[in-house]
Amino acid sequence: MGTDDARKRLTSARVATLATAGRSGETDLVPITFAVSGNRLVSVVDHKPKTTTRLRRLENIVGNPRVAVLAHGYDEDWDLLWWVRVRGDARTVTSGRGHRDAVRSLVAKYAQLVDPPPTGSVIIVEIDEWLGWSARRLHEG
Repeated sequence: MGTDDARKRLTSARVATLATAGRSGETDLVPITFAVSGNRLVSVVDHKPKTTTRLRRLENIVGNPRVAVLAHGYDEDWDLLWWVRVRGDARTVTSGRGHRDAVRSLVAKYAQLVDPPPTGSVIIVEIDEWLGWSARRLHEG
């Protein structure tokens, strides 16, 4: 799968999995909602209930900014299977223009975030590697 097809599939996906690693090297996986613009992926800590505000994914990014994000499509018709993985360096922001722009793009994608819009930390991933696979090309079916 080429980068353009990978970008289209990732951009249209509704959920993905964020992989981070702590300083010890132990990996953590968490499902995320996200938006993509160019080579940047953004996700926000939304207002769903959490057991703590000290989220491991945020702590991991501070200690090791290298992350991966995986989105995939499954269907009983295996001709429709696909996945896209991106890697990049992540950072978190809690305010300012980057935060506002990220929240705006996420609110545009997810109706659940409209009222109230999220105010939590934003994860910004600068994507430097695109990799994907599909059983069929995007335009075949």
